[in-house]
Formats: sequence, structure tokens, C-alpha cells
Amino acid sequence: MDLVEVSPLSSPPVCKIMDYGTYLYSQKKKDRKQKKASKQTETKTIRMSIRTEIHDLTIKAKKAKKFLEDRNTVKVVVIFRGREMAHGDLAEDKLHEFFTLLEDISTIEQEPKRQGYQMTMILNPLK
Repeated sequence: MDLVEVSPLSSPPVCKIMDYGTYLYSQKKKDRKQKKASKQTETKTIRMSIRTEIHDLTIKAKKAKKFLEDRNTVKVVVIFRGREMAHGDLAEDKLHEFFTLLEDISTIEQEPKRQGYQMTMILNPLK
């Protein structure tokens, strides 16, 4: 049996006489159970092109809405092909159009940003 300090931050500190190995085992088990219960947020990706039409955009928005309702962040990517590289303004318009379909349940974490052959925007669910 050992003298174990159970609550060192309280005033006065609380100690108990118990088996320290059993105490450590139960603490680890509690921590594992708590970690299992907490859900990690994932980043889901939605890919589209400048030429994606409004109907396809709404279908992709429905899928993104489902991701946002599950408390995941959504990364929206517009891929450039060939001469589309010269039309970054069209991609930005497409991303803002996509956001208008989801603005009731999301906020923009990262504004549209160009990265090589793609432009990305990150959306977070509303609190």
C-alpha cells in the first residue's frame, strides 16, 4: 500500500492510502475511454472545375452540407487545366458561388487562395 496524492491542485492536497499500480491502471483506463469518446474533426475535400455547372454545384453543396453537419471542415478545391490558369477570377467566382449555397451553415476559415494548379477555400461549420 502507498500514500497517493489524488488531488494535488486542491487546497489542502488530498491523499489516500491505496495500491499505486491499481490507481495508475484505473487512471489510464479513464483517459483511454475519454479519448475514445471525443471525436476528431476531419477535413473533407470537394473538387470541382471552373466549368462545373450550377446543378453539379448544388449536388456538391449537398454533400458538403452533410460534411458540415457532421462537424467536419470542408476544403473546396478548383482545379485548373491548360489555359484555365489565366482565369483565376473565374475560379474565385465559382468558390464564392459555392459558398453562397452553404452560407447558412458555414463560415469561411480561409479565403480563396491560389496554390499552383488549384485554388482552395476552407469552410468551417457554424458553432
